[in-house]
Amino acid sequence: MTSRKRLSPEESRNTALEAARTLLIETGPQSVTLKAVAARIGRTHANLLHHFGSASGLQKALAGYLAQTVCETIAEAVRASRAGIGNPREVVDLTFDAFDKEGGGALASWMLASGNEDALDPIIETIHALVDELHPEECGSDAELKEMHQTTLTLVLMALGDALMGAPLAASLGLKRDTAREEAVKLLSGSLAQMAGLAQDCCD
Repeated sequence: MTSRKRLSPEESRNTALEAARTLLIETGPQSVTLKAVAARIGRTHANLLHHFGSASGLQKALAGYLAQTVCETIAEAVRASRAGIGNPREVVDLTFDAFDKEGGGALASWMLASGNEDALDPIIETIHALVDELHPEECGSDAELKEMHQTTLTLVLMALGDALMGAPLAASLGLKRDTAREEAVKLLSGSLAQMAGLAQDCCD
């Protein structure tokens, strides 16, 4: 009989959030409960209650966890695009996948419908932090930062809307499923070009 590895509080919390993320992707947001996550990782309901306080606390923590992990990946893609070794399509796909394949859109809408009005706070705060972190302070202008904020707002709203109703809407209009992504690529490409021009102007 093997003993169960003792995890640090942070490791235990992250293990629970990764299990919650898997449940979200596999069976939807309604399955992300303390009981289900505890069963998935072989812990007790009391253990999960200690870490998250309630089911809504778990779901809010999951929203923040998703936002953080996805934003880190998006940040790397944006930096690669700036360096000429990536492209805007990668950034768009990561953003759209976060709300679609990774379940972020379904989680956010379900939490809001359940009355958790601050459900989107972790996502909003993390995305805002990402935008500010990617803003080159050494020569960034207010105009450049405003352009980044506007582009981020539009891109995230497009990704969220596409996750929730993109497939049936595209089908009803006789359009390809990835039409919204293609439009987002055009938006981001134009925005990156404009920001590059603004950065050059303020650095000259």
